[in-house]
Amino acid sequence: MSVNSPIRSAGFVRSWWDGLPAFWQAQIVGWGLFTIVDLVNQRLIYHDFSIALWRTALVVSCLVLLSTVLRRVYASPRLGNRLTFRAGAWLMLLSVGGAALVSSLVFAARQVLGWTTLGRGPLDDFVLPWTHYSLALAGWSLCYFWVHAEMAEQAEHRHAMRAEAEALRAELEELRLQLDPHFLFNALNGVAEEIPEHPAAALAMLRDLTAYLRHSLDGIKQTVVTVEAEVGGLSAYLRVQQARFGERLKATVSLDPGAASRRIASFLLQPLVENAVKHGRRDERLEIGIAIRAEGDSLQIEIENTGALDGGTAQRRRRPGIGLENVRRRLALHYPGRHRFTLDERDGADKVVARLVLEGEPCGS
Repeated sequence: MSVNSPIRSAGFVRSWWDGLPAFWQAQIVGWGLFTIVDLVNQRLIYHDFSIALWRTALVVSCLVLLSTVLRRVYASPRLGNRLTFRAGAWLMLLSVGGAALVSSLVFAARQVLGWTTLGRGPLDDFVLPWTHYSLALAGWSLCYFWVHAEMAEQAEHRHAMRAEAEALRAELEELRLQLDPHFLFNALNGVAEEIPEHPAAALAMLRDLTAYLRHSLDGIKQTVVTVEAEVGGLSAYLRVQQARFGERLKATVSLDPGAASRRIASFLLQPLVENAVKHGRRDERLEIGIAIRAEGDSLQIEIENTGALDGGTAQRRRRPGIGLENVRRRLALHYPGRHRFTLDERDGADKVVARLVLEGEPCGS
């Protein structure tokens, strides 16, 4: 006999067991334990292992058959697998009736086969097993209702989680798609402004805009992307703006190599960068800096621009708009309770800084 034979046999048994419905797995385990206890009990009563074995085999076979019938009754439309007052009445009636049937069969076998118990008469050999098997069937029935209620609750929870996940994904996609027409309008408006006086710059902007839209369309159904892909979209956007403003705009992007492969909500940073371009001070030259680094399990992001949060600029910044509101809502959905977002001034530097701390993986991926 080869060494692989037991391994193949064990694999077959496991495969067979995994293929069984959960009900029959529970039946085998539960009634298997009952068989062991009953066999020991009958051996102590009859002092004969063969009698104990045959009696236990007869009893367990009847109880397994009866429990299968009980399952069908409890699952009927009348009871619906719910432990109501009516189901409780049926539980008692069927348990007592089924136990009486089993006890009658065992009593008949006792009379025919001559199974005798010292110190116990025929009445005792019927009443005691009847009580014992009534309790066994009632206990099985209560366990059945309890397990089914737990499984139904878990199934309902899974269904609710799936529905919530689908609703979350739908809202995230809607928020994500709001940004495309918003940016596209601003970009095309910039191109239109450049065409009369700077047609070459307008053409360059259109090319960069085409590259940006290609990037956008490639990830239109992806609510989560890598940081590297997000930075690629930002770079395309900044090239469009640099073509528009020329030397009046300087942009730098610093990406920590350890953060490049991390995942982030797609187009989460683009509204912040657009906000910096729109509201930053361009008296001499607008400087925009983007720094992304990984620290442990979190992403640390800073987007800064020359300017201040005072006067007319502050009023424009604080006016509710689609960009910042979109960012806040998506942060709440993607990183519930796991993010920090601030917009303030850097002390003594005449710069406004948007800071993001994103902890863990984004939801909705």
